[in-house]
Amino acid sequence: MKVKEVADLVGISVRTLHHYDAIGLLSPEETTQSGYRIYSNSDLEVLQQILFFKELGFPLKKIKEIINSPSFDREEALELHRKMLLEKRSRIDKMITTIDKTTQHSKGEINMSNKEKFAGFDFSHNPYEQEARDRWGEKAVDESNAKIDKMSKDEQKLMGEEFDRIYQKLAALRHKSPESDEAQAGIKVWYDYLNKIGNYSLDAFKGLGQMYVDDERFTKNIDKYGQGLSVFMCDAMAVYADRNKK
Repeated sequence: MKVKEVADLVGISVRTLHHYDAIGLLSPEETTQSGYRIYSNSDLEVLQQILFFKELGFPLKKIKEIINSPSFDREEALELHRKMLLEKRSRIDKMITTIDKTTQHSKGEINMSNKEKFAGFDFSHNPYEQEARDRWGEKAVDESNAKIDKMSKDEQKLMGEEFDRIYQKLAALRHKSPESDEAQAGIKVWYDYLNKIGNYSLDAFKGLGQMYVDDERFTKNIDKYGQGLSVFMCDAMAVYADRNKK
């Protein structure tokens, strides 16, 4: 199957498949003389594994390590996926039950204890913030948090609106080459804005872009502005960082 056929079959963007190829996560077995990627059934099985791992929150770097390990066992991995998805379903079922009970409680049909009101929630850690701290250290995160905390509600609202405007402009550019002048001008606006609320080095900026595609939570939120925007931003941010370090 050609890359467009695979993208349509799976429901992901062609750019995402190109990105997987570029980072060595999924390179099709065959390429025609014209340069078309041809995906075999074996390639599709690997892609299925990748998407199972992504659904469970694994970053792309870790997925690559797992599936390229000599000890990787597909059947064993499928069983692990099943167990983890069952656990995830169990937690979601608990939250749905909590919603139903809360509705009944609001109508006066039942009484809920305080403990029952929070059944199914698990906020024992903040994965976004912890991952950022691990990648870039405490200083940049603390500075960003301190600046945002000092903002008034109106200022935070304006910040959110500016985020939206920047993402919308980048979404309109996502079909262009990340190396194009238009893409680089758009991504510079994003870099400059981030440094208004934090202190991001070029390496940190490039790492942030990589997180946009490694972490499905970021990918889903960013791609709401346009399918494939996260991959486009990742590529454009890497180009911007590399060019400006010279």
